Amino acid sequence: QVQLVESGGGLVQAGGSLRLSCAASGSIASINTMAWHRQAPGKQRELVADITSGGITNYADSVKGRFTISRDNAKNTVYLQMNSLKPEDTAVYYCQADAYIPGFTYARAYWGQGTQVTVSN
Repeated sequence: QVQLVESGGGLVQAGGSLRLSCAASGSIASINTMAWHRQAPGKQRELVADITSGGITNYADSVKGRFTISRDNAKNTVYLQMNSLKPEDTAVYYCQADAYIPGFTYARAYWGQGTQVTVSN
């Protein structure tokens, strides 16, 4: 099995910054895309950003120019640097990884437990 553990959430004032981390562990053969999603109260979960194993990134329009996703393949870790935070960024942020485990020829999606980010006015 694969476990994803997020850290770095918290309370910050508008305009501030936070850095989220997510480390994958367990029986991992390789990881394809890693991503951050978020879910605000009363809203559907949405993709914030993702990054391939080769470093190609993709961002939601709402965070372009403010958030930066990166990863350390050697550590199976993905990061999300969030700058110029706005109250509308308030949500639970979830890490997700498409991982191969030994003995399987297809990747499965694994999710972290989520970390709360709250941006105050």
